[in-house]
Amino acid sequence: MNTFFIEFRDPLFSIIVFFAIIFMITFFSYWWSRYKRREDSRYLDDFLKQFRTLPSKDELGVLISSGELSEKSWLLLAHSYSKNGDYEKSIEIYNEILSVGSSENKKETMFLLGKTYFKAGFLERSKQIFLSILKTNPRTPQALHYLLLVYEYMRDYKSAMEVLEPLDELNKDIELDTIYLKTMALLNQTDLTKEEKAEGLLSIYQEKHQLAYIVFEYLFRVNPVLAWENFDSSKSEILTDILWNIELKDLNLDIITKNGYLRELYSARGDINLAKSSSIFEFDVLIKLDGKANATLNFEYICDSCKQVYPFVFSRCSACHSIDTARVEWSLTKDYHKDFSEENNSFQ
Repeated sequence: MNTFFIEFRDPLFSIIVFFAIIFMITFFSYWWSRYKRREDSRYLDDFLKQFRTLPSKDELGVLISSGELSEKSWLLLAHSYSKNGDYEKSIEIYNEILSVGSSENKKETMFLLGKTYFKAGFLERSKQIFLSILKTNPRTPQALHYLLLVYEYMRDYKSAMEVLEPLDELNKDIELDTIYLKTMALLNQTDLTKEEKAEGLLSIYQEKHQLAYIVFEYLFRVNPVLAWENFDSSKSEILTDILWNIELKDLNLDIITKNGYLRELYSARGDINLAKSSSIFEFDVLIKLDGKANATLNFEYICDSCKQVYPFVFSRCSACHSIDTARVEWSLTKDYHKDFSEENNSFQ
C-alpha cells in the first residue's frame, strides 16, 4: 500500500503543491484587488457627479447640513474649486458653510471667502468680508494683509496706508510697503504735473534706494535727461529692458562710455562700437553679428520670491504679492519690428 502512495512522499510533489497554492493565492488576490479598485472608482465617480454641476442653494445647504462630509472636507473641496479658477462654486460652498455650518470654522471660512472674492475680482465684497473679520478679531495679520491688497487694487492708497499701522503694531515689517504705497499714490495723483511726479519719485528713491524699476521707468518715459542725470549705475542690470528700449536720440553717451555694462548693451544694440565682446552670451552674439542678422532681445520677468514667470513687468507679484522682486531675463529672438519697418518702406 505504501508503495502505491510513494509519490506523496516525493519532495518534488510537495514543491509542486506549494507553488500551486501560491499561484492560487496570487490569482485570487489579483482579481479581488481589481474588483475593489473598480468598486472604489465607481463610488468616486458617483460622488463626483454631485459636483460636476453646481447644486442649487437649497441642495447645497442640505448636503452640508446632513453631515455626510465634515466641514473640513467641504472647505478642501471649495479650496480645490478656487485653485482651479472655478470661483463661483467655491464662493457658493463658503457661503453655505457660513449659513448652515457650525461656528467652529467661521473665521477660517470667512477668510477663505474673502480671498476667493479677491481672486475673482469682487473687491468691494472682499473688503467687507475682511472688515467683518477684523471687527471681531482685530489682531489678524492675514486679514490685514489682504485688506491692504484690496485697497491697493481699488487705488485707495490712503486707506491702504492706514492698514499699515496695525500691521506695524503686530511687529510686521512694513518699510517696503510704505515706500511702495507712497510711490503708487504719487503716480496716481491727478493734480500733479509729470515734472512734479518725477521730482517726487526721485526724492523717494534717493531716501531709500528702493523700487528702482518703477522710478526709472517713469523717468525715462517722461524726462530722459533727468533720468540720466540721476541714473544709478548699480541698477543697470535690473533696468536692462528699459535701457534697451530707449530711443537713440535720448541716449547719454557720456554716461554710457563710462559704464562697462552700458557699453556692451548699446554695442549689442548697434548704436555704438565701444565693446568687441561681452561676458553675457546674448550681448556677445549680437556684438559679433554687428547688425548682419535680424536679431534682438526678448524679455521676460521672474519673481525672485516665488519664481513665477511673467511676460510683462510687475511691481507687485500677483502670485505671492511680494514687492520689487521682478528680475528681468532676456533671450535672443527675431526682430519682427525691423521686418515690419522694412516691409512698410518697400511700399513707399
